[in-house]
Amino acid sequence: MTKKLGWFLAGGLLVAVLLAGVVSNFASSSPDGLDATAREGCTFNAEGEITGGHCIAQEESEHQLGNSPLADYGIRGVGNSFVSTLLAGTAGVLITFGVGAGLFWVARRRQKTDA
Repeated sequence: MTKKLGWFLAGGLLVAVLLAGVVSNFASSSPDGLDATAREGCTFNAEGEITGGHCIAQEESEHQLGNSPLADYGIRGVGNSFVSTLLAGTAGVLITFGVGAGLFWVARRRQKTDA
């Protein structure tokens, strides 16, 4: 790997970690477009629970991986929500980068073997 490519990848990884770990803590907690559309037609109480009406959100259920360590944009067991989101975002970026780098490494080795 060339030195310039290494610096480029390191810089990109650093930017991704900063965005996922730090900036994600300042994202809006308001429902996004999909959530807002799914909630149309229902009435809610002060806690955000559905109290009446008809909407798609009434059919939602708990996700099968809802109890996983990285569920809900945080790390289970970390008491500080800022640190929990920071760690989960950083872990997500590093895991994704590792899987991607591994796939590229396998594909590159395979091309050399075929040639």
